[in-house]
Amino acid sequence: MTTGTASDAGPGAAVQAFQPVKSAGRTLDVLEALADSPQRRSLVELARALEIPKSSLHGLLRTMIQRGWVEADATGTRFGLGVRALQVGAAYLEADDATGLLAGVLDELAGRFGETVHLGRLDGPHVVYLAKRESVHRLRLYSAIGRHLPAHATALGKVLLAQRGDEAVDRLLSWPLPALTRHTITDPELLHAELATVRDRGYAVDREENTEGIVCFAVAVPLHNPAVDAISLSVPATRLDAATEERIVAALHGAVGQVRAARALLAGG
Repeated sequence: MTTGTASDAGPGAAVQAFQPVKSAGRTLDVLEALADSPQRRSLVELARALEIPKSSLHGLLRTMIQRGWVEADATGTRFGLGVRALQVGAAYLEADDATGLLAGVLDELAGRFGETVHLGRLDGPHVVYLAKRESVHRLRLYSAIGRHLPAHATALGKVLLAQRGDEAVDRLLSWPLPALTRHTITDPELLHAELATVRDRGYAVDREENTEGIVCFAVAVPLHNPAVDAISLSVPATRLDAATEERIVAALHGAVGQVRAARALLAGG
């Protein structure tokens, strides 16, 4: 009879045996809570939301302030992300292959249509904006790099969800689904039917499901299988007609063709 150890039981056993470090988990919880909030938050608010004792949370915040990850307001009672978080986020984008490879594609789409263009990545049940090109018009979609949005309520998210089977989608999303507008699809059967349509036609459309008055079109970028990145173009409904919609869809499909050609060229070089 032999006795196994964690080292010879295979990688699965090592994963099961792993126990998260509590202090590290709390630190990340604080950063994520601050990142999700549009305003600075008080010690009491954070302690209540994260279920961390105020004495422990105070020490974490002071440590993160000292290291530049968190900043306090003039009163020292409300907290937000610090400049170090910005530096790390910028470093992530600079090192990301997709943002560099697709920069020219985003520029071309924005220049051709004069509308807002995004590069987004699937992040659990959300999509996060990695890059954007602003619209030249005053009436436009307002957004920010790094912003997270529910995947089911965006064209970017739907086209990436459609890369996966229904069971995988159900595991990925957080049910019940939130409604961002009166047009957001939240019913599971309707969402699965929508994703089936996306798979058939090769692109997704968000018709005021994320923002009232904005229609968005998106295609998945074939850099991974299944895809994790997508490109979108957003247009106010008042500037959209059938002919413009056809032009946008054709241009997005053309952008995917450019990405495939660029990948082939890099692989051949």
